[in-house]
Amino acid sequence: MIWEISGFVWAFASGSWCHWLLLFAIVSSIYQNVLTLQTALEPSRISSVSMLKASPPKTGVFKPIEISPAFIPHSQFPGESLPPMYPTFPPTYDPVLTGRCPVNFSAISSIMNKTASDCDQVFAPVLGNVICCPQFSSLLHIFQGFYSISSDNLVLLNAVADDCFKDIINILASRGASGLIPSICSVKSSNLTGGSCPVKDINTFEKIVNTSKLLDACTAVDPLKECCRPICQPAIIEAALKISGTQSFVNNDTNHLDMLNDCKGLVYSWMSRTLPHDAADTAYRILSACKVNKACPLALKQPSEVIVACKNVPAPSPSCCSSLNTYIAGIQKQMLITNRQAIICATRLGSMLQKGGVMTNIFELCDVDLKDFSLQTADGQQGCLLQSLPADLVYDKSAGLSFACDLNDNIEAPWPSSSSLTSLSLCAPEMSLPALPTSKTFSNLGYRGGWTDLFVPIFSFLVFGTLLL
Repeated sequence: MIWEISGFVWAFASGSWCHWLLLFAIVSSIYQNVLTLQTALEPSRISSVSMLKASPPKTGVFKPIEISPAFIPHSQFPGESLPPMYPTFPPTYDPVLTGRCPVNFSAISSIMNKTASDCDQVFAPVLGNVICCPQFSSLLHIFQGFYSISSDNLVLLNAVADDCFKDIINILASRGASGLIPSICSVKSSNLTGGSCPVKDINTFEKIVNTSKLLDACTAVDPLKECCRPICQPAIIEAALKISGTQSFVNNDTNHLDMLNDCKGLVYSWMSRTLPHDAADTAYRILSACKVNKACPLALKQPSEVIVACKNVPAPSPSCCSSLNTYIAGIQKQMLITNRQAIICATRLGSMLQKGGVMTNIFELCDVDLKDFSLQTADGQQGCLLQSLPADLVYDKSAGLSFACDLNDNIEAPWPSSSSLTSLSLCAPEMSLPALPTSKTFSNLGYRGGWTDLFVPIFSFLVFGTLLL
């Protein structure tokens, strides 16, 4: 580009002052766009408490944006308080322990710290399903396995389990985590006891289970393949079935299901005493991601008013869209969800509407996007969809805790082809995530500062130079 500009400068040297004036204006335009480009490509982190409104993502066209707790939202629902997505840090303190849990917690301090940040006391209610609860579950598996190293059992006795569970919650709370994790994640101290699983000691477990096969399947879990073509999950279920004394899974037998889940806890415990803590945590988070992305975690009430307003509506209708927007506004106050969960939630809502007689794609008519199904930012214009792969809250000294939002663009919510959800599969070859946004989407986002901004004045410069010569 330098030699081209130099050539044009030489060519204009003998021209009129008008040529020089035009050249100066064009070069100034390029310089301004270069400055814009340099600023926009720097990693964007919202860290000033004075910033109260959302801005479009500036980390790149397809890259996720990062949200920091310093980004304080205003409620978009008058008279109601929005769930606080961006809290200030609670003070840390020395925890008061029971003194009856025979475990050196410092040996698993890194996993405890990670869980404490992922379950931050104000983030936990809105990130529980995707980040906090999967990480807390992983911590319990690792703790149980670590405890078993100095024991012949893979489980804890009831009294010890109660004391250790209390200590875990107290330690996490002292490091900034929510003290309501047990209720948020529906977890009790009995999860550490093995429940109704008939096998609880290590020797019996290793005699029954093909441990080599189990380790081969779960030592390195592929995050891109495990959810659709699982390897580790079947190995865990096979091991759990063997120690439960049954050969098959019975869907309608509640007692059998409880026993199988209890035995799966023992399989996790054995894996945790064998694998390095980080490797075990990574594997468990991937397995949890497969589970949470199979269902819509939102409470979708019956959309009766939407059905009445939108039934037999062939074209955009103000009353229909108003009713639909009001319904979705209630959804937006619940929690942050992943992009895959948003697809399932949108399909589920669409199926409910179809069953009520709404056959027209009102998501398209009313401009409903995937991001509309997740918790919204301050101005209500940006919905944050989390990535479907496991993610953690990241601590930064200047910005505090932050997390990445994925698919933060205007991708239309999918309308189901039928009212039945049985055909929906995110793993089928013909099914994939929605297409990447088009240039129209970029303009809707107000995206600026990318390479296209630099390309336009350079292209104009070359054209004008050619014409003037």
